[in-house]
Amino acid sequence: MPPTSSPSSRIETPRLVVRCWRADDAPLLRAAVDESLEHLREWMDWALAEPTPLEETRARLEGYERRFLDGEDFTYGIFDVTESEVVGGCGLHPRIGDGGLEIGYWIRATRIGRGFATEAARALTDAAFGVRGIDRVQIHCDPANERSGNVARKLGFALVEHRVEDAATPDGLLRDTLVFRVHRDGW
Repeated sequence: MPPTSSPSSRIETPRLVVRCWRADDAPLLRAAVDESLEHLREWMDWALAEPTPLEETRARLEGYERRFLDGEDFTYGIFDVTESEVVGGCGLHPRIGDGGLEIGYWIRATRIGRGFATEAARALTDAAFGVRGIDRVQIHCDPANERSGNVARKLGFALVEHRVEDAATPDGLLRDTLVFRVHRDGW
C-alpha cells in the first residue's frame, strides 16, 4: 500500500539537488550510466539491459515521473547543484509494507567515495519521515557491497536482519541481503 502522502519532489543539500526525474534529463542520465556500466552491473539488475537508446531512457524517466506524481513510487535523480550533471540516482520505494519506505541509491563511477550516497540517503530519510504514516526506513544491500552498507551505518541505521540466499545477483547467482533500519523516533 502506498504512503498516505508523498515526499518532496525536490530536495537540496549543500552539494546536491535530489529531485524527481524529468524526461529531458535523459541525455544526462545516459552519460552517467554509460560511464558507470562496469560498476553498476555488479550491483544493479537494471544495468544488465544497458546501454539503452536515448528514447527508451526518456520513456523510462516519463514513467518514473508519472509514478512519482501518482504517489506510487518515488524515484529521484541526484544532480550537482547546477543540475548540469547526474551524480547518481536514488529512490524511496513503498515495497517493504505499510509504514515503511526502502531507500535505494547508486552513484556515478567518477563520483564514488566522496560521500554523495550518504548525503543523498540522509536527505531521503528526512523526506521519508516527512510523509504521513511512515515510521521506518530501510536500506537493503548485498553484504559484498561494503560501500552501500557503510552508508547505512554512517547514518545510524541498525542492521536488523541478514537474509540468506534470498535474492539473486545481476548475473543470477544466489546472494544474501543485509537489512538496515531506522525508526522515526531514532532519527
